[in-house]
Amino acid sequence: MTAGIISGLDGVRKLASFLERFPNLLLLTGAGMSTASGIPDYRDREGVRRGKAPMQGPDFRRSDAVRKWYWSRSMAGWPAVAQAQPNAGHRAIAEMEARGNIAAIVTQNVDGLHQRAGSVNILELHGNIGAVVCLECGAHFPRGSIQFVLTQANPNLAGRMTVTAPDGDAHLGAASLIDFQLPYCAHCAGMLQPDVVFFGDVVPRWRTEDAEKKLADADALLVVGSSLMVYSGYRLCKTAAALGKPIAAINLGKTRADHLMVIKLEALVEHALPLLARFLNAP
Repeated sequence: MTAGIISGLDGVRKLASFLERFPNLLLLTGAGMSTASGIPDYRDREGVRRGKAPMQGPDFRRSDAVRKWYWSRSMAGWPAVAQAQPNAGHRAIAEMEARGNIAAIVTQNVDGLHQRAGSVNILELHGNIGAVVCLECGAHFPRGSIQFVLTQANPNLAGRMTVTAPDGDAHLGAASLIDFQLPYCAHCAGMLQPDVVFFGDVVPRWRTEDAEKKLADADALLVVGSSLMVYSGYRLCKTAAALGKPIAAINLGKTRADHLMVIKLEALVEHALPLLARFLNAP
């Protein structure tokens, strides 16, 4: 199967007409949801990763130097995520969920913008970067409180102008690592990690099972703003196809599951979703 590629206003109408046949719709969202909120994504329209390789979980836990590299860049990049606001696409999804057009949302994003837009039934497949966990005692901390610790310990980096990168990262030179002070758990002085699934790590089993249950309960799957190059999202599409559930998408550019899709709208999600919300269930 090859996705029927549609575009423009007529394409949105066709997608709305298609989705009206499936009252229990599962939504899968990716990084393309948040680019209009000022949070960059990882890949170009061909699905090819931009820039340097992302943080690998095993490397983070193995090396002080790698943790300094991560936390220094996170310290510089966190304000962009903390100040980001839901865009028109997030708000349209919340509206469609409230109206009953969307039964549940599975997101690959860690920015929490769906919740801030008002969506309720959300599974964050890769966690939330707004939380930090101690790997020794399991204590959790708000990311904002760790930002305070970081700025107090590293005043030379506070307020530095940087170029924002995906998921609260920022571009910094190697000189920023000199004398950089890592944050530690306030309870046990253990190692702190953002409460997210790094590349190279495995999505917790309970989240995978929850996503599969939401899919089993759904009539169809709509992918929004994801190239599906990360396997956790692609696996959900493979499962949907195996269950005979139709898959549609709104995405600019190639996805890993194009061959599994019935229909695909080539559009910016922040433009297409408000129109889709208007057309769904329109008299």
